[in-house]
Amino acid sequence: MEQYLQVGVIASTHGLRGEVKVFPTTDDPGRFRDLKKVILDTGKERVLLEVQGVKFFKNMAIVKFRGLDDINEVEQYKGKSLLVSREDAVRLEEDEYYIADLLGMTVFTEAGEFGVLKDVIETGANEVYVVDSPVYGEVLIPAIRQCILDVDIQGQAMKVHLLDGLVDPARGEGRKTAESEGDKNL
Repeated sequence: MEQYLQVGVIASTHGLRGEVKVFPTTDDPGRFRDLKKVILDTGKERVLLEVQGVKFFKNMAIVKFRGLDDINEVEQYKGKSLLVSREDAVRLEEDEYYIADLLGMTVFTEAGEFGVLKDVIETGANEVYVVDSPVYGEVLIPAIRQCILDVDIQGQAMKVHLLDGLVDPARGEGRKTAESEGDKNL
């Protein structure tokens, strides 16, 4: 499990007094109001920064860090991630997970290993898990109770039920047949 979770990415500077525009990567951008500190990941090191002030403009949070009072001091941080420790992260409800904990998880169906979860798409209705399957290619699985049977964060495994229409059975059979025929020619 990741010790630090990304809450935003510095998109650009804002004004001349050291403020930055942050693109929130959290479900609730308003949580920036409650943040007292964040960790700036420069790529070479992680720097603890104290949040002095936050305001919002369109889809961005405008953040001012204590001690960074000039545009020249923050210019170098464009494109860098802002993280919080797991202890400072938003508390999850039952059956909620941090996306960072899901990525890379092995996905199983009732029939056995199916693939690896490689991305999560956030839609208005529900999240959609993008699973890379060696047999079916990229498969989109809605994160609904009918499909997601069990999630084991510690074991990095997810058990799913594939509703009709999520995969093309002919595609799977075609790949198996092509692989089998290729093996025969060896």
